[in-house]
Amino acid sequence: MSILFVFPGQGSQRPGMLQQLPAHAACQAVLAEAEAVLGSSPYLLDSAAALRSTVAVQLCLLIAGVASARLLQAEGIQPQMVAGLSIGAFAAAVVAEALPLAAALRLVRRRGQLMEQAYPQGYGMSVVSGLALPQLDSLLAQLRAAGSPLYLANINAERQLVVAGSEIGLQQLASLIQTGGAGRCQRLDISVPSHCSLLDEAASALRQDVARISLATPRLDYLSANAARVLRRPEQIADDLAGNMARLVRWHDCSRLAYERGARLAVEMLPGSTLSRLLKPVFAQGVVMNMAQDRLDSLQAQARRAQAED
Repeated sequence: MSILFVFPGQGSQRPGMLQQLPAHAACQAVLAEAEAVLGSSPYLLDSAAALRSTVAVQLCLLIAGVASARLLQAEGIQPQMVAGLSIGAFAAAVVAEALPLAAALRLVRRRGQLMEQAYPQGYGMSVVSGLALPQLDSLLAQLRAAGSPLYLANINAERQLVVAGSEIGLQQLASLIQTGGAGRCQRLDISVPSHCSLLDEAASALRQDVARISLATPRLDYLSANAARVLRRPEQIADDLAGNMARLVRWHDCSRLAYERGARLAVEMLPGSTLSRLLKPVFAQGVVMNMAQDRLDSLQAQARRAQAED
């Protein structure tokens, strides 16, 4: 039975998330490396004011994700698979040892800058619950025909979908869904239109930065949330990281892939619990936990069971 580590994306951030990391040597080592690479204390990134910046949010999520995983690994919990949603893919690549942390920090800083520069205001993302994909596709086509740039961004579950686009378009979508009464539309704490063609140019620019870095063959199974398949070659992972900001997230398919490949214990890294909720229906015969809510000794006990049944 395999263990899967999952790394959350934007929307899971919260003020103080780095200052609240466990006082563990593995976490402190990640924070120290981040400070050396970034040239300033990571603690400057996680205030409520700082987190209004996409750059700060993405760096915080990378640091928290890698610190969480290294803490668990230091305490004997060893994953066989990793998967990250959006920015979480960079932390997954680091933990799979395909990408050095220092390089990941530089790439993520650049990624956030490119996304902010492309859409400094007036755009974002909303989660739609209760609608099937064909229903949402019909609404999006209707709104695009009327001039609103809206795109399907994430398939998180069968009836949890995410849309990216303009603020005006997202408001129009929310009104249509509310009027229809069949679903719910909620604005996410994300200020850029990720995972759609609106970010094609930014992804192309990031690809040039990624091309200057030598990635390694991953030591763990790296599951792409965009392709919903295992990527084993460094050039595949490089392409996945460079392009994921502009590609549809197929998290539901990625979750099913992990389960089909034998994962029965899934652990979500700090600071989130959203991915845990999405994984539970897929892992109905397995165990889903997260570091934000579950104690280390409980995680260790479940990991021992998983390793004993391997």
